[in-house]
Amino acid sequence: MNNEIQKKYQKRSELIKALAHPTRLFIIDFLSDGEKCVCEIVEQVGVDISTISKHLLVMKNAGLVESEKRGLNMFYKTTCPCISSLFDCLESIGKKD
Repeated sequence: MNNEIQKKYQKRSELIKALAHPTRLFIIDFLSDGEKCVCEIVEQVGVDISTISKHLLVMKNAGLVESEKRGLNMFYKTTCPCISSLFDCLESIGKKD
Protein backbone atom coordinates (compact mmCIF):
# COMPACT_ATOMS: atom_id res chain seq x y z
CA MET A 1 0.00 0.00 0.00
CA ASN A 2 1.41 3.39 -0.88
CA ASN A 3 1.21 6.39 1.49
CA GLU A 4 -1.81 7.96 -0.20
CA ILE A 5 -3.85 4.77 0.01
CA GLN A 6 -2.72 4.20 3.59
CA LYS A 7 -3.86 7.73 4.58
CA LYS A 8 -7.24 7.14 2.95
CA TYR A 9 -7.86 3.98 4.96
CA GLN A 10 -6.46 5.52 8.14
CA LYS A 11 -9.02 8.33 7.86
CA ARG A 12 -11.82 5.82 7.30
CA SER A 13 -10.68 3.91 10.35
CA GLU A 14 -10.71 7.08 12.48
CA LEU A 15 -14.24 7.90 11.35
CA ILE A 16 -15.48 4.42 12.13
CA LYS A 17 -13.83 4.50 15.57
CA ALA A 18 -15.49 7.85 16.27
CA LEU A 19 -18.87 6.32 15.46
CA ALA A 20 -18.25 3.06 17.32
CA HIS A 21 -20.34 3.79 20.41
CA PRO A 22 -24.13 3.53 20.77
CA THR A 23 -24.44 7.01 22.27
CA ARG A 24 -22.45 8.60 19.46
CA LEU A 25 -24.52 6.77 16.87
CA PHE A 26 -27.67 8.08 18.55
CA ILE A 27 -26.31 11.64 18.63
CA ILE A 28 -25.43 11.55 14.93
CA ASP A 29 -28.91 10.22 14.16
CA PHE A 30 -30.49 12.89 16.40
CA LEU A 31 -28.52 15.62 14.59
CA SER A 32 -29.45 14.30 11.16
CA ASP A 33 -32.62 16.41 11.07
CA GLY A 34 -30.79 19.61 11.97
CA GLU A 35 -28.70 21.54 14.40
CA LYS A 36 -29.32 21.02 18.12
CA CYS A 37 -28.27 22.72 21.33
CA VAL A 38 -26.12 20.54 23.56
CA CYS A 39 -28.88 20.86 26.18
CA GLU A 40 -31.29 19.11 23.78
CA ILE A 41 -28.80 16.31 23.22
CA VAL A 42 -28.33 15.86 26.98
CA GLU A 43 -32.09 15.71 27.45
CA GLN A 44 -32.55 13.09 24.72
CA VAL A 45 -29.67 10.86 25.79
CA GLY A 46 -30.34 11.16 29.51
CA VAL A 47 -26.75 11.38 30.76
CA ASP A 48 -24.78 14.26 32.25
CA ILE A 49 -23.41 17.06 30.12
CA SER A 50 -19.77 16.10 30.70
CA THR A 51 -20.36 12.67 29.17
CA ILE A 52 -22.14 14.19 26.17
CA SER A 53 -19.34 16.73 25.78
CA LYS A 54 -16.75 13.95 25.64
CA HIS A 55 -18.73 12.11 22.95
CA LEU A 56 -19.17 15.32 20.95
CA LEU A 57 -15.45 16.06 21.20
CA VAL A 58 -14.57 12.64 19.77
CA MET A 59 -16.94 13.22 16.87
CA LYS A 60 -15.76 16.79 16.35
CA ASN A 61 -12.10 15.71 16.26
CA ALA A 62 -13.01 13.13 13.62
CA GLY A 63 -14.79 15.77 11.56
CA LEU A 64 -18.25 14.27 11.95
CA VAL A 65 -19.82 17.27 13.71
CA GLU A 66 -19.16 20.96 14.01
CA SER A 67 -20.16 23.40 16.71
CA GLU A 68 -21.04 27.03 17.14
CA LYS A 69 -21.32 28.93 20.40
CA ARG A 70 -24.24 31.34 20.69
CA GLY A 71 -24.41 33.18 23.95
CA LEU A 72 -24.12 30.57 26.68
CA ASN A 73 -25.27 27.71 24.45
CA MET A 74 -23.27 25.44 22.17
CA PHE A 75 -24.99 24.14 19.04
CA TYR A 76 -23.93 21.08 17.06
CA LYS A 77 -24.69 19.83 13.57
CA THR A 78 -23.41 17.04 11.38
CA THR A 79 -20.85 17.90 8.75
CA CYS A 80 -22.08 15.16 6.45
CA PRO A 81 -25.84 14.79 5.95
CA CYS A 82 -25.32 11.62 3.92
CA ILE A 83 -24.36 9.71 7.10
CA SER A 84 -28.00 8.63 7.30
CA SER A 85 -27.40 6.63 4.12
CA LEU A 86 -24.63 4.76 5.91
CA PHE A 87 -27.01 3.91 8.73
CA ASP A 88 -29.64 2.74 6.22
CA CYS A 89 -27.03 0.52 4.58
CA LEU A 90 -25.95 -0.97 7.91
CA GLU A 91 -29.54 -1.65 8.93
CA SER A 92 -30.22 -3.41 5.64
CA ILE A 93 -27.35 -5.78 6.37
CA GLY A 94 -28.93 -6.68 9.70
CA LYS A 95 -32.25 -7.46 8.01
CA LYS A 96 -30.75 -10.16 5.78
CA ASP A 97 -30.75 -12.72 8.63
